[in-house]
Amino acid sequence: MAQVEKRGGLLRKSSASKKPLKEKVVLMYDEIFMTEDPSKCSPRFWEELFLMKVNLEYLEGKLESLDGEELMKIKDNINCLFQHCIQALGEEHPIRVVNALQTLCALIRGVHQKNKSTSGFDIINMLMGFDKAELCMKNLMESLDSLLCAEGSESLKSLCLKLLLCLVTVTDNISQNTILEYVMINSIFEAILQILSHPPSRREHGYDAVVLLALLVNYRKYEVGGPLNGQQYKDKEEEHQSGFFSALTNMVGSMFIADAHEKISVQTNEAILLALYEAVHLNRNFITVLAQSHPEMGLVTTPVSPAPTTPATPLGTTPPSSDVISSVELPLDADVQTSNLLITFLKYSSIVMQDTKDEHRLHSGKLCLIILTCIAEDQYANAFLHDDNMNFRVNLHRMPMRHRKKAADKNLPCRPLVCAVLDLMVEFIVTHMMKEFPMDLYVRCIQVVHKLLCYQKKCRVRLHYTWRELWSALINLLKFLMSNETVLLAKHNIFTLALMIVNLFNMFITYGDTFLPTPSSYDELYYEIIRMHQSFDNLYSMARRSSMRTL
Repeated sequence: MAQVEKRGGLLRKSSASKKPLKEKVVLMYDEIFMTEDPSKCSPRFWEELFLMKVNLEYLEGKLESLDGEELMKIKDNINCLFQHCIQALGEEHPIRVVNALQTLCALIRGVHQKNKSTSGFDIINMLMGFDKAELCMKNLMESLDSLLCAEGSESLKSLCLKLLLCLVTVTDNISQNTILEYVMINSIFEAILQILSHPPSRREHGYDAVVLLALLVNYRKYEVGGPLNGQQYKDKEEEHQSGFFSALTNMVGSMFIADAHEKISVQTNEAILLALYEAVHLNRNFITVLAQSHPEMGLVTTPVSPAPTTPATPLGTTPPSSDVISSVELPLDADVQTSNLLITFLKYSSIVMQDTKDEHRLHSGKLCLIILTCIAEDQYANAFLHDDNMNFRVNLHRMPMRHRKKAADKNLPCRPLVCAVLDLMVEFIVTHMMKEFPMDLYVRCIQVVHKLLCYQKKCRVRLHYTWRELWSALINLLKFLMSNETVLLAKHNIFTLALMIVNLFNMFITYGDTFLPTPSSYDELYYEIIRMHQSFDNLYSMARRSSMRTL
């Protein structure tokens, strides 16, 4: 009896200080992190493991706590766990599949953290083993493809995409990610295509799918014969191409629309901008999707005519496919506003490019200007932008300034879209003359204007635009560069930018008769140059001083 009481006393004494019991899945993880094969003592070990709710925090923490040498000792068990995860993806029981997907994500992230300073081959060896890597990745990609294409749970598809994103981002430099070799060999392009082409799936998984696609096209992008370079799928996907890019534009456009409504608090989204850049840069036919009209109540624009005509196809370009341009019938009601991805993108850019002091907005602004550069370089895009039969009201967001009044939306003129692009460039020029001078963005901004002028000169397009606003903005920019010469020269080669501005004026002087709308426009140009001649004289003096210092 005394022993019982003593035992009871010991029990009572230890109950207050004893550690909480570990859940069964944690105990099973601990067995995996032993050097022995856990299935030796428990033949049903792997079957039971995937019935347990995954403890991601513990599994990743356990991997992080081990040093490289300790991790190598349990490599066989890690390989075994990875292989059994892949096997579980083929199970009919959804719980096993979900737990297997989550475990794979934790394994990939955990091993990556331990191998950041080493090559991707170490990661492959640790996860799968070199001898089994090809078969493992083949089985994994086939399982993911089946799950993404099946009519299954949306949360399951979401997990599949998260796992693929884990695989793609396992190294900081995507081109050094050797795991991607196996991803490319066993392509999941069809599955991504299906997700983006199906509206319900696109709404649910479109963001991850677009980001994944943008990352994949950047893998060894500049190497000859890269595995995914925009041309490789040309023949294979030709019949689906317009539908794919149309789906992509709906995906990207909806994100810009959602963001644009947030006004100044709009969130940057470099991943989606990167996807749009890749689409515009890698496929010249994507411009047909940018031009695709679709109804959007109260968003950005109002068309002049209810059914804009398709612009004439310039020489040397591929005409847009009919299912892209005509996939949405424009409403006959003039009160119903319509838009397209390009218009929405212009408005989004006008918001994002305002505050370049924020690093994320600076990067987003740079991406927006790079995308606009790609558009301004494209002959078909320019034909669409300058088409007099395609006039819209584009309400760009303008930074509040004391010396100007905010224009009412109803007073916005109906003009070709190139006018909105020029307005956006002028707006950027006049609102970013500050101490933290965004030199790179200014260079890209002037480049966009230059490319548009080159098209107008070449095709003799006489655009009815208030050119005086552009001339005034450029001259004020020159004055700013000269007023802050000492500060700016310490950080930037401002003469590069100044030369680009002078070249623009030289284009107007030399070739203005081919694209300025009226003779009076030429008079206004000369009047503005003569009126502000002191600025050009000062620029010459500044350049002369600088050249004398370098001698």
